Amino acid sequence: MTKGGSQDTQEGPCAVRQVREEDEGVILGSPVKPEAVEEQVTFQLMLTVGAAVIGSLQFGYNTGVINAPQKVIEMFLNKTWVDRYNEPITKTSLTTLWSISVAIFSVGGIFGSFSVGLFVNRFGRRNSMLMANVLAFVSAALMGFSKMGDSWEMLIIGRFVVGLYSGLSTGFVPMYVGEVAPTALRGALGTLHQLGIVIGILMAQVFGMEALMGNESHWPFLLGFTFIPALVQCALLPFCPESPRFLLINRNEENKAKTVLKKLRGTTDVSADMQEMKEEARQMMREKKVTILELFRSPLYRQPIFIAIMLQLSQQLSGINAVSHLSYTLPTPNTHSIYSGLRKYSPRLAFFLFCCLTTWN
Repeated sequence: MTKGGSQDTQEGPCAVRQVREEDEGVILGSPVKPEAVEEQVTFQLMLTVGAAVIGSLQFGYNTGVINAPQKVIEMFLNKTWVDRYNEPITKTSLTTLWSISVAIFSVGGIFGSFSVGLFVNRFGRRNSMLMANVLAFVSAALMGFSKMGDSWEMLIIGRFVVGLYSGLSTGFVPMYVGEVAPTALRGALGTLHQLGIVIGILMAQVFGMEALMGNESHWPFLLGFTFIPALVQCALLPFCPESPRFLLINRNEENKAKTVLKKLRGTTDVSADMQEMKEEARQMMREKKVTILELFRSPLYRQPIFIAIMLQLSQQLSGINAVSHLSYTLPTPNTHSIYSGLRKYSPRLAFFLFCCLTTWN
């Protein structure tokens, strides 16, 4: 008995501990090892995410590109007005035309962002990004040839069209990246959307320097530069797969979804990802669809939606968009050129550095 008892006493706790560890591994999931994460970072995944984030870069670029060449664009507006009406443009009219040229981008973005669902659920995530590049090409042509055509209307319409494109991209890119990324990397890869935006803003600031393209001769190339990233994205996206979530949940094409996951993960065992998406589909079928008004009426949704709105408002009401669009003309005291340069470029560098820190973490 003592022998058998000692065995039970010694082996019992070990057995219980082993069972608990196994249960935790199944229920809670074992910690992700660095080598396991590295195995999930495949070339196909990086190509797919990189191609998608070009849309984020476009949004950032067109947000800040209008800032640097303001003076030369105002000269263009005045010249066009003189050629048409044989008199200089009034200060009020000039301010109005310039303000419309800047603000119409956001108006296009509003319409674009509300149209995301119409595209992604019908054409898929990847195909929607491909189709949206038509808007980028059209806007690049309108803005790039506005000076040649002596038409400020082309400039304004081009800004509206690129706003449409940017509004669509703000929905397409995070959705696509989140659906192709492994669970362990979803947060890290998701931050690349914002990183792409700030890189685009920084690029616009650098290219907008007077010595490069922010001068009277080259500002149409500065605005039409959006053509190049769109062309690169169109060349890369055909080599990227459609979202496996879209294939499984929207199209019910399980075999295609499994094939895509194998390419993205670099492994033949994608049962965990498939099970996760199937469970998500079941949850979506069980959940009741709610309207926007019900989001605010329901105690279940009211607090989360309020927090999300306040987080967005805290960024927008901080004045950061005024810095992005108007930092070259914000009233400041007469200072040394070095401090003037810091005023222009330091916000962009701060955006970039802090976004890099967020991505790194």
